[in-house]
Amino acid sequence: MTSSIPLLQPADCALLLIDQQAGLAFGVGSIDRQVMLNDTIALARTAAVFKLPVIVSTSASKVYSGPLMPSIQAALPGSQSIERRNMNLWEDETARGAVLRTQRRRLLGSGLLTEACASFPVLSALSEDFEVFVVGDACGWNNDRQPRFSIAKNGSGRCENDIVDPSIARTSTRLDPPRYIRRGAGDR
Repeated sequence: MTSSIPLLQPADCALLLIDQQAGLAFGVGSIDRQVMLNDTIALARTAAVFKLPVIVSTSASKVYSGPLMPSIQAALPGSQSIERRNMNLWEDETARGAVLRTQRRRLLGSGLLTEACASFPVLSALSEDFEVFVVGDACGWNNDRQPRFSIAKNGSGRCENDIVDPSIARTSTRLDPPRYIRRGAGDR
């Protein structure tokens, strides 16, 4: 059976890490925070290994949200976060411009809190004919009921972290086994 959505190709994709900040993580109720952080680190490492452009954006980092979580920053050495004033990354010219400069039409998205900070740019990108895949296990909602009602209904694809790497790598028999993905206690 042929899928109408081709598998992810590194040359087609960019990663958006939106508001992955400790102050916002305190509000997450849909997933264990450490599991979510580990999944986000794994996603960042996957993007780094496959040389995907990564757009990192934060908001209110000097007020209450704090900077990008240090362990995510460590997985993306040299990346600079784009500080926004508004909730929707797509409405910030610097952040949106960074996405457009990648010239990638398939976006992988991860964000906190998903109800707004991830959902709003997903809806905006979809309205401009981007394909968007929300990496659900690298996102966090305020409560455990929210995931059923927001992202799944907005027209984006939804995937889990364990799908991103195999889809991009196209093999489970790499000669250079990736050490970048393992999630666990060492990834705090």
